Amino acid sequence: MSTITVPPMLPPVQQDCQALHHAFKGFGCDEKHVIQILAHRNYLQRRELVNAYRSMYGEDLLRRLEKELHGNLEQAVLLWMMEPAERDAVLIRDAMKGLGTKDKTLIEIICSRTPSQLYYIRQAYQTKYHRSLDKDIQSDTSGDYRKLLLAFASGQRPEGPHVDMHLADADARELYRAGEGRLGTDESTFIRVFSTRSAAQLHAAFAAYKHLYKRDIDKAIKRETSGDFEDALRLIVKSVTRPGRYFAKVLYDSMKRMGTDDSTLIRVVVTRAEQDMQYIKADFYQKYKKPLESMISGDTSGNYKHFLLSLVGGH
Repeated sequence: MSTITVPPMLPPVQQDCQALHHAFKGFGCDEKHVIQILAHRNYLQRRELVNAYRSMYGEDLLRRLEKELHGNLEQAVLLWMMEPAERDAVLIRDAMKGLGTKDKTLIEIICSRTPSQLYYIRQAYQTKYHRSLDKDIQSDTSGDYRKLLLAFASGQRPEGPHVDMHLADADARELYRAGEGRLGTDESTFIRVFSTRSAAQLHAAFAAYKHLYKRDIDKAIKRETSGDFEDALRLIVKSVTRPGRYFAKVLYDSMKRMGTDDSTLIRVVVTRAEQDMQYIKADFYQKYKKPLESMISGDTSGNYKHFLLSLVGGH
């Protein structure tokens, strides 16, 4: 459920374009005016605004924003203005380019998106970078972790609410035999089950596992696997059973220490604001006994703070 607020009576898109153009003129950008418009328009309205701005002024709005804004505010606004699939493609590419891989980002995006979303992310990645997402994952990861990411990124899992309870019971037993029920772990079984079942079907399998073996599947994975492979499997479990709690923890961890992990804070706020941020906020308050808005307010400043708070419903 979205946390952004859109005015009940929107001005014509041409008026928004004129207001933005005016905010860019003169000495320094009127960032508050830019935020007041962009943080309070939904995805379709923002896309219409980008097209209208190009038509009226012959200029790409995102490039103009890149010139006018700076630092964390620039990063957050530019991601916000992208189409969701392109935004995820950019985040994935940033996670893999250069020395080392930002595996937490890579896992979060690939393992928490639906098959339909992954289909469009793959297309956006190819269009923007003229590279195959599969090949880049292949070259940046290894072992069972690589196999799981490739299987998930293929977007071949079914979608929808239908659940086969017999299959759920069979999957639970198979996962047990592949992990806790044997010496060593059969990782290929975990990869196959996790990457070929719908979210609803996996949810049923995890419930069956707990019923049969009196243990959460998450705890079994923690005992039987390790490293990035473990992190990816556990994120899949959390995205299926309680995604709000997972993202609440990621947000909390980005702000709990001295200094803020701004890239993580921006990524989660921007990508979840129009998806399920209301649920994330509820889980955040339940777990940490403080509103998400108050923690963001204490850890950020200026117009950057104002923009993030606008996205999470704090302004």
